[in-house]
Amino acid sequence: MFDTEDVGVFLGLDVGKTTHHGHGLTPAGKKVFDKQLPNSEPKLRAVFDKLAAKFGTVLVIVDQPASIGALPLTVARDAGCQVAYLPGLAMRRIADLYPGEAKTDAKDAAVIADAARTMPHTLRSLELTDEITAELTVLVGFDQDLAAEATRTSNRIRGLLTQFHPSLERVLGPRLD
Repeated sequence: MFDTEDVGVFLGLDVGKTTHHGHGLTPAGKKVFDKQLPNSEPKLRAVFDKLAAKFGTVLVIVDQPASIGALPLTVARDAGCQVAYLPGLAMRRIADLYPGEAKTDAKDAAVIADAARTMPHTLRSLELTDEITAELTVLVGFDQDLAAEATRTSNRIRGLLTQFHPSLERVLGPRLD
């Protein structure tokens, strides 16, 4: 079970590619933060530092620890915040218990923060080795994307050459790789 005894504010982040939505709750359940955050280190650090100065220990909880969630977690850890992960399946099951059917970033962030506050047993700890694994996964993903894009581009060029000038494709085709 994740220890939340000393936490002053639970900051649930619904992470996104360009912006994240943050929802902060005190242990008593009072909302102290509910805003969109740009996916930039200085702005994230400013929010984490402000909350830490006002409430003490900040627990940052995300629903996606890899790829788009890697930056907020890294900045949070560097700012002295605790970090945790709410697995997607648990998140969806808990969200079903809340009123309303619309899935919004604000609602998801509120569900994440409230689940961390009221059900700490649903949280998973993110050790530094988990972060390193996530960073390596992101790098491998970029490498795979680049390789797929290079293959797609060379196949497209080869196809166009074959369509318009087959003898030129025979000469240039082997050199496209």
